Amino acid sequence: MERREEQPGAAGAGAAPALDFTVENVEKAWHFSWQLLQPDKVPEIQYFGASALHIKISRYWSDIPTDQYESLKAQLFTQITRFASGSKIVLTRLCVALASLALSMMPDAWPCAVADMVRLFQAEDSPVDGQGRCLALLELLTVLPEEFQTSRLPQYRKGLVRTSLAVECGAVFPLLEQLLQQPSSPSCVRQKVLKCFSSWVQLEVPLQDCEALIQAAFAALQDSELFDSSVEAIVNAISQPDAQRYVNTLLKLIPLVLGLQEQLRQAVQNGDMETSHGICRIAVALGENHSRALLDQVEHWQSFLALVNMIMFCTGIPGHYPVNETTSSLTLTFWYTLQDDILSFEAEKQAVYQQVYRPVYFQLVDVLLHKAQFPSDEEYGFWSSDEKEQFRIYRVDISDTLMYVYEMLGAELLSNLYDKLGRLLTSSEEPYSWQHTEALLYGFQSIAETIDVNYSDVVPGLIGLIPRISISNVQLADTVMFTIGALSEWLADHPVMINSVLPLVLHALGNPELSVSSVSTLKKICRECKYDLPPYAANIVAVSQDVLMKQIHKTSQCMWLMQALGFLLSALQVEEILKNLHSLISPYIQQLEKLAEEIPNPSNKLAIVHILGLLSNLFTTLDISHHEDDHEGPELRKLPVPQGPNPVVVVLQQVFQLIQKVLSKWLNDAQVVEAVCAIFEKSVKTLLDDFAPMVPQLCEMLGRMYSTIPQASALDLTRQLVHIFAHEPAHFPPIEALFLLVTSVTLTLFQQGPRDHPDIVDSFMQLLAQALKRKPDLFLCERLDVKAVFQCAVLALKFPEAPTVKASCGFFTELLPRCGEVESVGKVVQEDGRMLLIAVLEAIGGQASRSLMDCFADILFALNKHCFSLLSMWIKEALQPPGFPSARLSPEQKDTFSQQILRERVNKRRVKEMVKEFTLLCRGLHGTDYTADY
Repeated sequence: MERREEQPGAAGAGAAPALDFTVENVEKAWHFSWQLLQPDKVPEIQYFGASALHIKISRYWSDIPTDQYESLKAQLFTQITRFASGSKIVLTRLCVALASLALSMMPDAWPCAVADMVRLFQAEDSPVDGQGRCLALLELLTVLPEEFQTSRLPQYRKGLVRTSLAVECGAVFPLLEQLLQQPSSPSCVRQKVLKCFSSWVQLEVPLQDCEALIQAAFAALQDSELFDSSVEAIVNAISQPDAQRYVNTLLKLIPLVLGLQEQLRQAVQNGDMETSHGICRIAVALGENHSRALLDQVEHWQSFLALVNMIMFCTGIPGHYPVNETTSSLTLTFWYTLQDDILSFEAEKQAVYQQVYRPVYFQLVDVLLHKAQFPSDEEYGFWSSDEKEQFRIYRVDISDTLMYVYEMLGAELLSNLYDKLGRLLTSSEEPYSWQHTEALLYGFQSIAETIDVNYSDVVPGLIGLIPRISISNVQLADTVMFTIGALSEWLADHPVMINSVLPLVLHALGNPELSVSSVSTLKKICRECKYDLPPYAANIVAVSQDVLMKQIHKTSQCMWLMQALGFLLSALQVEEILKNLHSLISPYIQQLEKLAEEIPNPSNKLAIVHILGLLSNLFTTLDISHHEDDHEGPELRKLPVPQGPNPVVVVLQQVFQLIQKVLSKWLNDAQVVEAVCAIFEKSVKTLLDDFAPMVPQLCEMLGRMYSTIPQASALDLTRQLVHIFAHEPAHFPPIEALFLLVTSVTLTLFQQGPRDHPDIVDSFMQLLAQALKRKPDLFLCERLDVKAVFQCAVLALKFPEAPTVKASCGFFTELLPRCGEVESVGKVVQEDGRMLLIAVLEAIGGQASRSLMDCFADILFALNKHCFSLLSMWIKEALQPPGFPSARLSPEQKDTFSQQILRERVNKRRVKEMVKEFTLLCRGLHGTDYTADY
């Protein structure tokens, strides 16, 4: 909602200066406010006084005795009258204060508030001149609905006051009509009238009651000074949700909107962007908000079609967005709405409207593709980076619209685009512009990215046309690449066509300006068509290796390229994979060997992280196993690989010693350690059981790493190993040894002070939870100090970092159900469970963020379900001390909470609701505005 611009720092009717209005200071502010408004004070102090009045009335209304209402009202009227010819910012704040007073008194204590305001300001005995009184009254009437929208009135009061204000419209609208239509009204008054009308219509005033004022606002559009205010008023009136009920009024508005077409054309011709923008807003507001209601008036189909064509003109407004025009983007949502409304009709009516509007939508496609065209290279060169980014976003919006329009036009749309592109590329009569070609391809790409075009009969022709495109421009080349990428699934079903486009993609890889488009397209092709790519594999690897060695691409694109090669190699025979891997990664291994000998410094660190990242991304997608079924469940299993050891494992074993050597020098650097762990973590996730030969030596390496310098990434990799291999008897011994080692090291870290390592504590808690979930036997070992682990997890519950607290809660929700099956767990819960409960209650009492309450509720639920007898004893003892977990709680409230928790052992959702209620009581927030969205 727009607010008076002359109010410094005010954001709405309830805004106030950034001053300390605590409850203690309110009384002083109330007494001194009137003195601060004295004429000898500067406007800033007067503004302070007026703001204090408003805050007292709006926030502390219950403190004002009823016998002071009338005197307060009279004083405010007096001050507003005095400031009608004074400071405008103070006048506005006083008006807001009186508006707040009126809303608090309506309807019982001041039943005709608005009529009284109008009567008092029209009195002739006022010392202020007529125009000043008129402007003050209009300001008061304008802020009244705005203050209502932002007021803190209880819901039942809001309904009463809204009804009262709707009745009071009868005192406002005739006055506004009179002031707007009488020739003697000065421009400043008429502008205020339009703003006042704009404010009132947002109270959902019946549209038919606004007819006269809307027509007057349309007439005022011819006055340049009133244009913006008129547009705002008309748009607000038309856009009210209730307006669609008044179809007859809406039908009367269509000729008024159509009557603006000449003014719109003149504005476009003269380059008047503000006027064309405003008129477009009006047309779109009528069409977008009421297309269904107007489509239903079948006998008026021609007038609505004329409105649609007017909006089409706005969509295709001449010039390039956002430099020459900013109007066309306003219209895009209208086309979605109109299409949805047409397709929502029953079949017979829909067929009639399809006949009328399909040609319109084909025209829309032409218009949108024209608007999506790039300007000339010379013009585009002068655009700022911000303008280029806005244009990029605008093209994405057009792309989304084209994709949506496909639902209306279907396969005929693709045929239409293909015919145009074919004529453009094969015509010898006149040279075509690259912009036109690029826009048509962009249309194809927009549809192919989201719609299944596998059965389209024009895609083969399109693939055949692409090599004929003369690419002399980066933007065109980018779109060619993205279009090929969008058709990668189609190519997988029609592999004979791959050779038509693959050379283009490989050629583009060598151009740094096409880095993103060429690499992402190659990745898509390698992912979708990998089983048809072996004939081209050698060439793809050679070209990729060349561009990688030449360092043409940025780091992220290099990583994508390695992923593409991983997909590609996955479809080859093991011997071929190993051969290609050797040629592909040997240069990097040699470079890594050299770097491992050097003294650590920032530049060689970057090179090491880059090489490790390349290997990591390659191994992420290099997967020679075939899934048993495309719809595999969460326990993903793979068919065994008959050809022997997995190539990734072969390579990892070959470079294992080198990686250890690098680690020995860089153990202090979290980024390098993380990069090393990422290689193995991504390989484990991809290979699953095939990774098995690496498990013993990786466990040993992780143990040494973590013992020397604990790092979160090492714990994350350990968790992955536990998840996949802990259940295998052959791998349990090394994994158990690693688990015990990292647990021992982490417990030592807790003794030294874990607060500096929240990431390690977070990862450790996740590891413990995974161990309990996947292999509870890990907690059976006598060497595991379960008691110390339990106490450390309780300590972690008190960390300020939310992820760490969440992970700790996750550990306890996995631990507590094991009380019966794991003796050591049952024993420690019996001995230290009360400590856990107290930590949970402290968190609920206010020590932890409210966003974490569900996690603590999970612990309470688990305690209740699995340790009921213990919890029933502990919770009564824990809640007994006065002031625990909050001084705001009464003994009755604590008793009610404990009984509620103990009764609910089945419904976890109910426990969460109880905890949320209880934490609000603990924090003194129950029933306040702060809990509205909680």
